This record gives sequence, structure tokens and C-alpha cells, in this order.
Amino acid sequence: MYNFADRRIIMWDQEPLNQNRFKPFIDQFCPIYKADTIRLVTSEYNSEDAVWAKDTYGLEMDYYFFHAWAALDWYRGYNRTSIAQKFSERKPFNTFLCPNNIIGGERRHRIEMLQQFVGRDLLDKNLISFPDVCPYEGQSLELLCVKYDLDCPKVRLPLMIDNGSGYAAQSHRIDLWEQANNSLVHVVTETVYRGRKNHLTEKSFKPIVMQQPFILQSCKGSLEYLRRYGFRTFGDFWDESYDQAEDSTRTYEIGKLLENINSMTQKEKAQLQTAVNSTVEHNFNWFYSAEFEKLLWDELQGMMAKWT
Repeated sequence: MYNFADRRIIMWDQEPLNQNRFKPFIDQFCPIYKADTIRLVTSEYNSEDAVWAKDTYGLEMDYYFFHAWAALDWYRGYNRTSIAQKFSERKPFNTFLCPNNIIGGERRHRIEMLQQFVGRDLLDKNLISFPDVCPYEGQSLELLCVKYDLDCPKVRLPLMIDNGSGYAAQSHRIDLWEQANNSLVHVVTETVYRGRKNHLTEKSFKPIVMQQPFILQSCKGSLEYLRRYGFRTFGDFWDESYDQAEDSTRTYEIGKLLENINSMTQKEKAQLQTAVNSTVEHNFNWFYSAEFEKLLWDELQGMMAKWT
């Protein structure tokens, strides 16, 4: 059996493994408990930062998809309500929905996405939220652009999509149902964008639960990562090559894709809605299936089996 009296397990499984934040913590922790007695559990797949932690501190590493479990807990029961219209029955007026809240920290990619929205004239007739001051850092967009050495988008902020009650849905619940019913596509600006790793949060499960096709602004290979867990993406209907683009060009490619979809006629959008419907239905049903939960449970048990 695993001797927990002599071992420590660090569950770094919700937040991203950021070296600048992790180092001060582990530098204090390791002198107290020997590094070879510590297991570090993350929710990062194929992560260069996890490799760094292992090589730098000699830690034993484990992984499981924490945010999938969180989403199953937080979004349970929505499949038994009538809050969302069936995707096939919707008549969306807007091309896409894109909620944003925190724009500071390691989230400069959200500002870069706003640059695409402004530069490609995508603000009109789309549902986009964006604050004028980051609620996390308390800094304005202008100051953050100076910090990140970015050209500040010329747009009047804040952008709001939920009748003034805030900028985006809460993490643990979904409250943009009306907006989802009126949007063809959901654009997810994930927490993590740069570096070699896959770290998807509950944000990527929201369009699945809200029965929407989605485009992910996240780390390279995020769509491929999601497919590993049985979900389907939309490469048969639009260009998903952005998923393999480098950090420096991926947001540009997403902006180009959104511009192409936005420029479609209403007839073409209706045809696209019909075409993607079976994929949207599959993802919704798979998320709420016993098979998906079993896949996650088998992964979790496989991780914990190493502890025996």
C-alpha cells in the first residue's frame, strides 16, 4: 500500500502549472519534505511545465482531467431541462457568442482576440463581452496593452452581452442561455493559450452543454486533445487547421475563420447549422453519458493505482 505517512501529494489540478507561481511555493515546500517523497498531480496533458517541475525538483508526476470532473458536477441536470432550445430548432441572429472576463495575468491572448474582432469588423451583430478594467488585476485595457507591448484596440469598452449584470457567465453555472440560443457558434477564449501543454477548463464544456458548435482559442492541439475524450470537433464543416498553428499565428487564423463564417449569407449559415447538428447532438449526449464518466473514472483509477 502507499505509505502516506512518508509521502505528500500536491493537487495542483485546478489552476495552470505556471512556473513563476509554482516556484515560490515548491521552494518552501521541498526543504520541509524531501522532493523524492512528493507526487505532483496536475490537469495538464503533455505539459512542458510539468516536465520542468519533474526535472527541476525530481518530483513524481501524475495527471487526470480535473476540469472534466468539475464540469460534470457543475453542469449536472441541464440535460433534464428545457432551458436550451434544440440546436436544430434555433434561428440564430448572431454569428457567434464570445464571453470574456479576466484579461490580465497570463491572458494577453484575449486582448489579441479582441484585436481580431476590431480589425475584422466583427463587433456588430455578434455577442462579445469584454471589460474596460481587468477584475483580476485592476488594470485598464490601455495599461495591459503597454504591459504586453500590444497595440490597444480602438473600441469603446466595456462590451456587455448579459443585460449589464456582468461580463460573462460564472464558472460553476451557465446563465447565457438566451444568448446561446441566438448564436450560431461559441468562441471559447480559454485560460491557457501559450506553451506546449493541453489545459482545458470548464469553459470548453459550456458550448457542449449549451448545444453549440465551438471554436477554441487555446493551446496548440486542444481540439485533438478534446477528441481523445470522445468529443467531435468541426473540421468537416470549417477549417480547423488553426488548432495546429503556432502561438504567434493561431489567434490570427481563428480571426480569419470567424470572418469567413460571419460573411456567410443567412441561407449559408442555415445550411451550416443543419450540417453541424449531428456533431452538436453527439457532444451533448456524450457529455451526459455513463460512458464518458467511465472513461474519466478509468483514467483516475489508473493514476491512483500508481500509489498502491
